[in-house]
Amino acid sequence: MTTEQLHTLFLRYPVICTDTRKITPNCLFFALKGDNFDGNAYAADAIKKGASYAIIEDRQFASSEKNILVADVLSTLQQLAKFHREYCNAKVIGLTGSNGKTTTKELITAVLSKKYKTIATKGNLNNHIGVPLTLLSITPETEIAIVEMGANHAQEIAFLCQLAKPDYGYITNFGKAHLEGFGSEEGVIMAKSELYDYLFANNKFVFFNADDTIQASRLNLVTSKLGFSAHPGPHLPIKILGADPYVSLEVRELPIESKLVGRYNFTNCSAAVLIGDYFKVPLTDIKIALENYIPQNNRSQIIQKTSFKIVLDAYNANPTSMKAALENFQELKSARKIAFLGDMFELGNAAEKEHQEIANLAAKMDFDQVFLIGENFYKTTTDLHKYKSFDQLAKSIGNISTEEATILIKGSRGMALERLVALL
Repeated sequence: MTTEQLHTLFLRYPVICTDTRKITPNCLFFALKGDNFDGNAYAADAIKKGASYAIIEDRQFASSEKNILVADVLSTLQQLAKFHREYCNAKVIGLTGSNGKTTTKELITAVLSKKYKTIATKGNLNNHIGVPLTLLSITPETEIAIVEMGANHAQEIAFLCQLAKPDYGYITNFGKAHLEGFGSEEGVIMAKSELYDYLFANNKFVFFNADDTIQASRLNLVTSKLGFSAHPGPHLPIKILGADPYVSLEVRELPIESKLVGRYNFTNCSAAVLIGDYFKVPLTDIKIALENYIPQNNRSQIIQKTSFKIVLDAYNANPTSMKAALENFQELKSARKIAFLGDMFELGNAAEKEHQEIANLAAKMDFDQVFLIGENFYKTTTDLHKYKSFDQLAKSIGNISTEEATILIKGSRGMALERLVALL
């Protein structure tokens, strides 16, 4: 079956499923394979649960006429998504960066949805599987699609751009993330800039943070661009009014009070303002969208308890975002401050150095207590409290006084530090 023929079938059954636990009637089941599972083995179950067809690559599971045999299921899914993206008329905004991708994506979506029929990446499904699924969620009515692109190795963004073919692009920042795969900070910059490379080569449009020296230098000779800046000049001026605890900003004398914690979220909000303004969303609607956005999924959330307050930012962490979180936490007004910091993953050979630097930074700050959790932090040389595992910390949690405190919880996803909320 050709991609065009499969696309004709997809137009009849426009729901894709890759998990038999989430089968919906008349969907197309793609039998993807992973390190610990083989979707081909579940094809018959998918059909039994209501899938119209199952796309498989293992002939031994081709037990009915509802099985479509292909050479490679993942490649077939990706090529179908590419075909569908070209078939639809929606404008695509590509989004990548080291930190803040998902929050920025959700803010842009909230703003553009005020005027346009908009779809966006769900959650952080931003990889070689998630991007195709996002593209296949575009409908004939969709006007703008915001596609988040993640990567931990070179050429991944370049590949995703070939699928999504973005008309516009925005890079949140370049930070110390996934150093294990990228090798160095320069490797991060080169890899994330693959979005720029695609946009430049295809005469597409770039949104950018004019105050980010790396972005500004890389876009110096580009004419199809639009930037924002916290300083007067040729770019859209956006002023930060404060961040204690929530970020507030001002655009054309209109104040916007977000519900996002952290000065670092100023640029995320600013990007949404810039892009909304470019697409002629009224500024009053931009204000409503940003002020009504409430963060979830352990990202920049404030949780008010009876006698203390938690700043929960435990979705993920890398040295750049950890430093930003600590600096923001230092600025908050509070009688007492306690920080729980979990290991940062995927740093490769830089892990020892980066964890020591964060431990040193935290030790210099005026916090009442700092607790380091995880094998990497446990190896650091510091007088701060250290625990080799979350379970070790949990055994001691009853001895920690939280009365009248503001508590920061920050760590990589694998640390699952949100478990602390219930324990505290």
